[in-house]
Amino acid sequence: MNIPKSILERYKKLKKAVEKHRYDYHILNKQDLSDEALDSLKRELVDLEGQYPELVSPDSPSQRVAGAPLKGFVKVPHKVAQWSFNDAFSEEDLGNFDMRVRKMLKEHYDKEVTPTYTCELKIDGLKVVLEYQKGLLQTAATRGDGKVGEDVTTNVRTIESIPLSIEEKTNLIVEGEIWLSKKEFEKLNKQKAKAGEELYANPRNVAAGTIRQLDPRIVSERKLDAFIYDIAQSVQVPKTQLEELKELQKLGFKVNPHFMQAKTLEEIFSFWKTWQKKKEKEDYWIDGVVVKVNEKEYQDVLGYTGKAPRYAIALKFPAEQVTTVVEDIVLQIGRTGVLTPVAHLRPVLIAGSTVSRATLHNEDEIKRLDVRVGDTVVIQKAGDIIPDIVNVLTELRTGKENKYVFPKKVPECGGDGSIERVPGQVAWRCIERNSLQQQKRKLYHFVSKKAFDIDGLGPKVVDVLLEEGLVISFDDIFTLKRGDLLALPRFAEKSVDNLLEAIEKAKRVTLPRLIIGLSIPQVGEETAYLLAENFQFSIYNLQKASQEELEKIEGVGPVMAIEIVKWFKDSGNKKLLERLLKNIEVISETKASVETSLKGKTFVLTGTLDSMSRDDAKEKIRSRGGDVSSSVSTKTDYVIAGESAGSKFEKAQELGVKVLSEKDFLKVLSE
Repeated sequence: MNIPKSILERYKKLKKAVEKHRYDYHILNKQDLSDEALDSLKRELVDLEGQYPELVSPDSPSQRVAGAPLKGFVKVPHKVAQWSFNDAFSEEDLGNFDMRVRKMLKEHYDKEVTPTYTCELKIDGLKVVLEYQKGLLQTAATRGDGKVGEDVTTNVRTIESIPLSIEEKTNLIVEGEIWLSKKEFEKLNKQKAKAGEELYANPRNVAAGTIRQLDPRIVSERKLDAFIYDIAQSVQVPKTQLEELKELQKLGFKVNPHFMQAKTLEEIFSFWKTWQKKKEKEDYWIDGVVVKVNEKEYQDVLGYTGKAPRYAIALKFPAEQVTTVVEDIVLQIGRTGVLTPVAHLRPVLIAGSTVSRATLHNEDEIKRLDVRVGDTVVIQKAGDIIPDIVNVLTELRTGKENKYVFPKKVPECGGDGSIERVPGQVAWRCIERNSLQQQKRKLYHFVSKKAFDIDGLGPKVVDVLLEEGLVISFDDIFTLKRGDLLALPRFAEKSVDNLLEAIEKAKRVTLPRLIIGLSIPQVGEETAYLLAENFQFSIYNLQKASQEELEKIEGVGPVMAIEIVKWFKDSGNKKLLERLLKNIEVISETKASVETSLKGKTFVLTGTLDSMSRDDAKEKIRSRGGDVSSSVSTKTDYVIAGESAGSKFEKAQELGVKVLSEKDFLKVLSE
């Protein structure tokens, strides 16, 4: 179809005008045209595209309109690896970061080097990676695991502050943060309250949940926003971070305007302290300041660890502390019958989320804090850590507060509900070990990744199986039939087939995983492997072991030995194990049958690894004949230190034990 010249010219002008007003409003924060007038221009543009479909292009304003719901998200590999920042929480932490930067630069250049830094606000949202090809938005992806993300292009196209095209017709990958304004967050929660629904916890969670909606119309309605802060890949990247931010602005991206260059740590601290006070005035959530070495040449020299850039750090704002009231203290039953006191709090917003629980750990902690039901307490939360009660505001007591005393009986424990304090420990536990609550937790543990690793058999499914009487003990899982499951609510044929396939696969299990799954008191993952190795990988040998034999194993003390012997002598456990062994096959796995490149070497892991989970790392060590321990001693050969390594790292340094970075560990595995 031939498009009349007048129509073509009108369309081009409309497109340019709509884009200009979008840029003015969403990027420059100014409005020269009313919303109604802008909508009128958009309608005319859409009408012309309806008459002349050839006019439609990927960067047309009409393409922001949400389409039909998606069936799911496609995984997309990142062309540039995605990193997260290490955290600092104090001036001392930042000083140490600066010292590390200067030391590495001095070693590289063989002279003193003085870097400058940029300070940028750390927006509390969802990271997004945008790829432009020849100036057009091609792909938008979530961070994912850093190597592979989810393709959320359709949803991101609805965000007005993200350009569908840039003036320079170049190939470019940029990174930024998607966020929901406080104003929109409050609006959504008013709608939820009106409908009698549970309120959203915080804007970050809503932004993350929104961008993963399968219906783009919902994304469009929620008016997400975005700040872009980094050019990850380009034909020519600016020489400094400061120039890079200005280049992003020039290209038409929305960049947070509050950034600065700092030449001293004092300037960084000043910026950080200023924004601790000013953050509430902005319409987006800020949880710290990102400090980056400004010079790109120095950034390249410093490079990356397994998880984070060495040239940047997130200087987080201090953990929030708020006050609330303890409304009750209840006992939570663990899978081994141990009772943990939990404070039920008057719901309170802290660090971006509403909390109503805080752990009190044990009876001694309750006494130390002198916390009572009815007390006003200070709770603290940093990041996603479970809140702690810091102290009690005794000056606010009225005299009506009640001291908490451990009861003699807890009905949920089963039997007559009796409880006892574990000899030599601060913990209390149920005397009857087979209550429903315990059984649930034991089953959750039995099917978990560390034990039988049955995919698709999570807590909700376990609960349904228990409620319907289909599963009472571990062995029942392996006798489930297709017809049993199809009768259950929300179980379709495909999900039933997948679950049965996972159960069939789990029937072949190694002895350590079997021991872990049995929930023997005091026996954790490391002990399970010790027991398997010391009893020739035979469950029958372990069953016959005496207390004396067990105590000879390094790492097995008297209390643990007693619990192991007691478990295997219990008549109920004997019958359970007998039934279980009829339905599963314990795979023969001896040291001689595996690769032995790490034979005789003992490893301890601390911190978080980027390339694999700690469970995977342990599996790799053991598959090569090595041992894994939970504590550092003079007999430890290596400590593998990942991100946020803790006291084990310090212990290794004290004892002179060799510490491996994740990169070093991967090298050891490859050798």
